[in-house]
Amino acid sequence: MKTRYMMSNMAHDDEFVLDFSPPLVAVLLAAERSKGSPLTEAEVLDLRDGSVCIRVRRSVADAITEQRGYADIDPERCWDQWQVVRTQLDGGSR
Repeated sequence: MKTRYMMSNMAHDDEFVLDFSPPLVAVLLAAERSKGSPLTEAEVLDLRDGSVCIRVRRSVADAITEQRGYADIDPERCWDQWQVVRTQLDGGSR
């Protein structure tokens, strides 16, 4: 019984997640800087939907994040998180 619980818990903790490469935050930042003005919600969602991602175990995604030195934004909450992150990356100048 203990082994089943541990295996079940381990499987849940190391589920598959999407990992974007390059990170969504980098894609959005480059697009906004290229555009020269804030991205619209439609543009953010289009960029997210057209970005390359792979399905990896959470432990692998966590290792990638640690090596990169920053967390990416959640693709499911992309627009809302981008609104916060973009002002932080721009030093609050917009």
